[in-house]
Amino acid sequence: MDHPLEPLWCGAVVYRVLTLLTVIGVSAFHFREYASPIGAGLVLAVMVGWTAVLARVFLTHGEVRRPFALADPLVSAAIMLTTPLIVTDAQLDASTPGMGSIWTSGAVLSCAIAFRVPGGLASAALISAALVLGKSRVTLTELSDIQILVLAGLTVGFASLVLDSAATRLRRAAAEEAATAERERLARAVHDGVLQVLAHVKRRGAELGGGAAELGVLAGEQEVALRTLLTSGDAQVDASGHRDLAATLRALASPRVTVSAPAHSVELPAGTVAELDAVVRAALVNVERHVGPDAPAWVLVETLDDAAGVEISVRDDGPGIPPGRLAEAEAQGRIGVSRSILGRVADVGGSVELDTGPGRGTEWIIRVPGGVT
Repeated sequence: MDHPLEPLWCGAVVYRVLTLLTVIGVSAFHFREYASPIGAGLVLAVMVGWTAVLARVFLTHGEVRRPFALADPLVSAAIMLTTPLIVTDAQLDASTPGMGSIWTSGAVLSCAIAFRVPGGLASAALISAALVLGKSRVTLTELSDIQILVLAGLTVGFASLVLDSAATRLRRAAAEEAATAERERLARAVHDGVLQVLAHVKRRGAELGGGAAELGVLAGEQEVALRTLLTSGDAQVDASGHRDLAATLRALASPRVTVSAPAHSVELPAGTVAELDAVVRAALVNVERHVGPDAPAWVLVETLDDAAGVEISVRDDGPGIPPGRLAEAEAQGRIGVSRSILGRVADVGGSVELDTGPGRGTEWIIRVPGGVT
């Protein structure tokens, strides 16, 4: 569904053509009674020309539709405002339609398709105002017309919103299905090769001990990381430029790193996810460097109340950071933590809280507000 609103645009064109034919027929019936038959002919010519322009634009793809949809109610309102110059008061008293009549309601449809419910309601308000000003009266007929305009704007605007949302979900599902199929293909391809070799190196390293044991541990970590990637996959960027933070951080799990994240997706802008991924990786590197290569670490991902943001905790049970150590390191020019954690989080509008102390481990708490779906 590359163009989910195509049926609505085609329907708007058909509606505009049919209502134009109706208005031409009604105008022909009252033509001799008009105060200015020539003026009526000119207005009808403008309506025919504008309908042809809209048909050409609306039946093509691209954002060029939106400016014309925005201009449509202005043109329609201007046509309705010619009513006092062409239709006599006696005709209006006899319920003769004003200039444009039902044709002008097509502007509400086009704005509702292009700008959803707000566009439909705004164009309905403009056309209704032109209807009242053009006829200089408000009767049950006018009130009924206004009600129809408002309902049309609401209905078509909501329909366009639903179709667009459904198409987005369908594209996302198709992308996820394709990614799953590709991961399954890769899993079959590497299962008998890379994974078995890593598992063998892990076992032999443990048996030999010494330096080989360290290589075995590294091989085991890479085996777990590769299996995680093949089963959960890297987070895909969707059509709106978002990535799943939970899936991204779950890929960091290893024998020494435990990752707990919501089962549902935690979508943030792709750039924000990339920065948070780098922040968590930097925190885990600090654990490995300052606590030990085998030191366990825990990563917890939580969404804040009312989807107001996300909170990430990276914790270890090491000796902790003594008071003043970070400030001392920065004063000595070693500003790795400031750049890799504090700076990155600040760049995405988040905040960092450090909970640590001698003998009670270290916990980084990263909070990023807004935009979680």
